[in-house]
Amino acid sequence: MASEQRDQALVGLVLVSHSFEVAAGTAELARAMAPAVRIVPAGGMEDPESGLGTDATRIGRALEEAWSSAGVLVLIDLGSALLAAEMARDMLDPELKAHVLISPGPLVEGAVAAAVAAQVGEPLEGVDAAARGGLEAKSGQLGQEPLRKPAPVVESAAGDWEEATLALDIPMGLHARPAARLIQLFSTFDAEVEVLNATTGRGPVGARSLNGLASLQVRFGQQVIVRARGRQARALIVAFRELAKARFGEPAPGSEAQRQPPEPAASPPLEGLPAGSLRGVPASPGVAVGDVVRLSQPPLLVPDTSPGSVQAELAILDLALGETRADLGALRDSISLRAGEYEAGIIDAQILFLQDPDLVDRAKEGISTQGLSAAAAWSEASARARRSWDQIEDEHLRLRALDLDGVTSRVLAHLLGSPPGRPGGRGILIADELTPTDTAGLDPDTVLGIATVAGGPTSHSVILARSLGIPAVVGLGAEVNSLPDGMLVLLDGDRGLLVPNPSAELLDLAMREVGAIRAAQSRAASAAQEPARTVDGVAVEVAANIGSIADARLAVGHGADGVGLLRTEFLFQDAPEMPDASAQEAVYREIAEVLTGRPLTIRTLDAGSDKPLRYLARPPEANPALGVRGIRLGLVRRDLLRGQLRAIAAVAQSHPIRVMFPMIATRAEVEQVTRLLEEVRSASSARMEVGIMVEVPAAALAAQVLAPLVDFFSIGTNDLSQYTMAADRGNPEVASLADPLHPAVLRLIGQTVAAASGKWVGVCGELAGEASATALLIGLGVRELSMAPLRVPTVKAAVRQTNAAKARELADRAVRLAGADEVRLLLRGAALSPS
Repeated sequence: MASEQRDQALVGLVLVSHSFEVAAGTAELARAMAPAVRIVPAGGMEDPESGLGTDATRIGRALEEAWSSAGVLVLIDLGSALLAAEMARDMLDPELKAHVLISPGPLVEGAVAAAVAAQVGEPLEGVDAAARGGLEAKSGQLGQEPLRKPAPVVESAAGDWEEATLALDIPMGLHARPAARLIQLFSTFDAEVEVLNATTGRGPVGARSLNGLASLQVRFGQQVIVRARGRQARALIVAFRELAKARFGEPAPGSEAQRQPPEPAASPPLEGLPAGSLRGVPASPGVAVGDVVRLSQPPLLVPDTSPGSVQAELAILDLALGETRADLGALRDSISLRAGEYEAGIIDAQILFLQDPDLVDRAKEGISTQGLSAAAAWSEASARARRSWDQIEDEHLRLRALDLDGVTSRVLAHLLGSPPGRPGGRGILIADELTPTDTAGLDPDTVLGIATVAGGPTSHSVILARSLGIPAVVGLGAEVNSLPDGMLVLLDGDRGLLVPNPSAELLDLAMREVGAIRAAQSRAASAAQEPARTVDGVAVEVAANIGSIADARLAVGHGADGVGLLRTEFLFQDAPEMPDASAQEAVYREIAEVLTGRPLTIRTLDAGSDKPLRYLARPPEANPALGVRGIRLGLVRRDLLRGQLRAIAAVAQSHPIRVMFPMIATRAEVEQVTRLLEEVRSASSARMEVGIMVEVPAAALAAQVLAPLVDFFSIGTNDLSQYTMAADRGNPEVASLADPLHPAVLRLIGQTVAAASGKWVGVCGELAGEASATALLIGLGVRELSMAPLRVPTVKAAVRQTNAAKARELADRAVRLAGADEVRLLLRGAALSPS
C-alpha cells in the first residue's frame, strides 16, 4: 500500500441523500473500497431524525468532518438535495468553499468510483471525473455507450521523465539522515526514481537504497539530479523540491541541534604526563577515571554448515531482519527520550538499511540462486556493501560505513543466535571503533568514557556520545589496544588524552575536576524542581521548549516550571494530511496532563519558509524567509488557524494554557488573530493568556503599540537575530553574523521589555539556554526563559547565582559595545567576578 498511502492529503467525500439509511449504506460500501478516505454520510433531516429530506446544517457538519486540504467532493441523490448542499457550501468561509465541489455524478456508483480514485491520491478534479464516470461500467455491461466520456486525469505518462536539479546546501553532504528522509519521501510515490551526482558524474542509482545514495558521494555545493517517471512522477519532483528547500530536515548551521558543544573553559595543560600517555582527537568533553573495559562481543563467524530449504532460509533471514528492526526501534525511543529527536534521527537512518534493496535483495538472491544459508548470504551481501563504502573519497561520508557495520552485525548476531556485545564492567570502554548502535545502547553510569583506535569527531557514534554526556577521545591509534583490561586510566575528552596508570598527583587533579563538574551538576539537578530566584529575590520562570509528548515528560523530569514554547509543527510535518481539531486537541490535552498544572504555551502553526507542509501547496517564493510564513500563512488559511484555536481553547477550559502567535510584524495582524481567538473563546468560555512572538525587528520597535493588545511577549532570538542582521541562518557563509549576542539584538530585547508596559517578557530562542547569558537577559528585564529541557537545571542554577541589580549594570554595558565578540568577553569577565 506504500504507493497508495501518499504523503499528500486525500480528497474527502460527503454523500447527501434524502434518506439517512441510503447515505449511510452508500458510505459503508464506499469505505470498503477505500478505507483511508474520509467518507461522511449526510442523509435525512436534522429534526425529526427519521424524516426524509435534506438539511443544510447537517450537510455543513459533514463538510467540516470530511474536510481535507485536498478538497471535498459532494455527491447528491435527488434534485432538491442540490439546494441544501449549495446552502451548506455557501455557509463556509471563502477559503473552505473554494475547495468544495458538488458533483453531478450518481450517488452510489459515483461514490464507489470517487472513493477508489481518492484512495490512490487523485486530485479533486480527478475524483470528480471518476464519480461522473461511475455509470460507465454498468453501461458497458448492458451493451450501451456511456452517456459521456469522463474528464481526463492529468498525470505523467509512463515513459516521460520529470527532473529536478539543485545544489546541495548541507555542510556535511548527503549523509545518512537527509538520505533517509529522501528515501522515506520517495517511497510514498508511485514512480520510478533515480538520482545522480551531476558534478562528478556518479550515478544514476536507485533512490530507495541508502547504500546507493552514499555511493554518489554528494558533497556540499554539488549538483544533485533527481529523475522520476510514472503516474506520480510530477508530484514526486514537487515534493522533492519542498524537502530540499527545507534542507532535508537538517538544522541550519549555528542552530541548537547543529551546534557542537560549547568550547570548554581554557584549561591549563596537564604537566608531568607519564611517558605512556596517548594523544588522540577530542570528541566529547569531560574527564573520566576508571578501569579499562571492552565489549564482550564474541566473533561473528559464519559456520560452514549446509543450508536448509530456500523457503526456510528466507524465513530465517526475514525473522532476523524483524528482530533487528525491533532492537533499533527500542534504541531509537531510548535516544529520543535521553538525548532528543535530532539524535534519534541517526537511528532512523540505521533502520533504513534493513529495507535497502542493494543489501536485502542481494542477500535473498544469494539464498535463492546460490544455495547459501541465510547467515552466509547476509555476510556476503554485507561485505559487498561495505566495500562500496570503503571506496568513497569523502572522509565524512566514509565514517558512515560504521552505521552499516552496526546494523549488519546485529542482523548477523540474530542469525547466529549470538547475544549483543556489552561492556565487560564499569569503566573506560576501549574499542577499535564503536558503531552508532553500539553507542546508543551504552549506559553513562557504566561507561564512564570512550577511547577508540580510529574514528573522527563528526561520526554518528561521537554525536551520540556527546548527547549522552559520555567523555570520548578518538583516533588514539593501535597502541591503545595494548592496554590490559582492568588497568586504571584517565581520559580527558577536552584535551584528547588517555593516561595509563596516572600518578597520584595527576589523579588527584583530575578527580577534583570531575568532582567539581559532578557537584555542580548534582546541585543543579537536586534544586531543579525548585523555583529560580536571583540572589536579591527576583523570580524568573525557567521553562522548556518542546516538540512532542516525550519532550514534555523530559521537561517535567528536569524541573521546568512549564512549557514556554510548544512547537506544534511536529503534529503537522509528519502527517499525511492536515490534522483536524479533535486530533490536535487530544495531543495538546495529553501534554497538558503531563505538565500537571504547569503552564503550557502553545505556539500556533509556524509553517512556511524552512518548514513547508507537503500537503499544503503554496506557490514558490523568491525569498520564503520574508514571505508567507508563520501567522501570515495562518491568516491566508484561516480555516486551519481557526481549527487549531478551537483545539487549544478546548484544552484551556481545564488546563493553564497560553497561546502565542509567531512572526507578528504589525498591529493589524495582532487585531486579526485576537478577533479570531475571541470568536472561538466565546463559544467555549475558555480563559487563557495571549501573547506574540517578537521575531521581527518591527515588532520590537512597535512593542509599545502592541503591548495593550496582549498579555505577554516571547522573544525568538534565532529569527530576531537573523532579521536584524539580514543574515540567513541557513547560509554557512553569513550564518555567524546572525548572533543573538550582537548589541543590536540586545538593544531590541531591552526596548521590548521597556515598552511592555508591565506585561511579562520571555525569551524562547537558543540564547535562553546559554547559562553564560542568563545574567545578561535578567539584566535586560527578561523574566521567563525557555530552552531545551536538559538545560533547565543549569540555567536555574545560573539564575540563583545572579544579582539582578548587578545584572542591570552588566546589560547597560553590553548594549553599548560594538559587537558580539566584545559582549562575550564581557560575560566571560563577569563570570570570573563575584556576583
